[in-house]
Amino acid sequence: MNFLRYSSLCLLRQALFVTLILVLGNGVVDAKNRHEHSKKNFTVVKTKHTIKIEPKSTKAGRVIKIKLNNTKANNSHNSQSSHLSSKKTFPSLKTSLNDAYYSSATRYKTTAYVATHLPPSSMAVSVGLRDTPDPLALKSSVAFVVDVKTGEVLLDKNSSTALPIASITKLMTALVVMDSHQDLDEILTIEEPDLQLEKQVRSRLGLGIQLRRREALHLALMSSENRAANMLTRYYPGGKSAFVDAMNYKAMQLGMNQSYFVEGTGLASANMASAQDLVKLMKAASKYPLIRDFSTQSSLTLTGEMGQLLSFHSTNRLVNNPEWTVLLQKTGFINAAGQCLVMHALIDGRSVMMVLLDSAGKMSRINDATRIRSWLLMQAANDLSASSVLPYPS
Repeated sequence: MNFLRYSSLCLLRQALFVTLILVLGNGVVDAKNRHEHSKKNFTVVKTKHTIKIEPKSTKAGRVIKIKLNNTKANNSHNSQSSHLSSKKTFPSLKTSLNDAYYSSATRYKTTAYVATHLPPSSMAVSVGLRDTPDPLALKSSVAFVVDVKTGEVLLDKNSSTALPIASITKLMTALVVMDSHQDLDEILTIEEPDLQLEKQVRSRLGLGIQLRRREALHLALMSSENRAANMLTRYYPGGKSAFVDAMNYKAMQLGMNQSYFVEGTGLASANMASAQDLVKLMKAASKYPLIRDFSTQSSLTLTGEMGQLLSFHSTNRLVNNPEWTVLLQKTGFINAAGQCLVMHALIDGRSVMMVLLDSAGKMSRINDATRIRSWLLMQAANDLSASSVLPYPS
């Protein structure tokens, strides 16, 4: 009987503890909007009396400390956790960080820490643009759609606000490269500066790999390859500083009065432009067949430094969608900019440019573009139906 009573008390204590986490976690668990976390972003650190689940960087989240009143459990802590290394990195799993935390806290019954993944807000969210209503209920903070032939604005949501544009920057990078008339078949080499970009960058372009300038431009536009883009700026006459000057001079020539650039990859949040300016950028880029072609191709295979084949793919799945005719496109993402997309497309034979900045999720920019296309097709069908109605004879 005492054993059953003790077991019941233990279960009750654990239930109260989980309730405490739910109340105090402030983002650790949200029944409606729960974040799934990649374990590779967190580290488990064990000391004699603590287990700490912590983010690897300040951008990955914050740590909340909760003290458990269970002194008996501490006596058996060492024997129970002897298999846990002093520093263990989680593998990538489908379970959430919260599950890992509950498992650790329940098993080891000691001072516990909860790491919550709270990515920083984009600039558009910070200034309240995400809450701006629009007739299509888009998830993007900024949406701007223009008929290229007539110049008619078809949809306008915060189009005059300058915001970080992430890798949309690479369209301007491509313009400067093309305007320089450098040899597109010149061999360029990935060097140490290309590996030391402003933020952590994933890339299969290793140190010493060689590419023709046209291949680097292709990867920058199609796969948003940051090392390739950075390499292009280094090989510009006068180096990166001269390249940035050329970017800003080109922006001035195009009348992009709300734009400013500090580097050629888009990793810097100081690269900013308004949606209206980005339409001007797309119009200029669309005049170059090579930029149109590279930005809309779906894949490219190159040979690596060890002779291995490296396959690169487009960051925009719409280029492979048979329902779309994409003439020019570029995607982008950094935390300050959110998910971004610019496209020049034919929709029911109509040449349209659209800009979507700071979409709420990874798929939101694609979903918003699809919603805009459907809306334009519906409008075209309604116009056709209205024009086909014969006037009632008087």
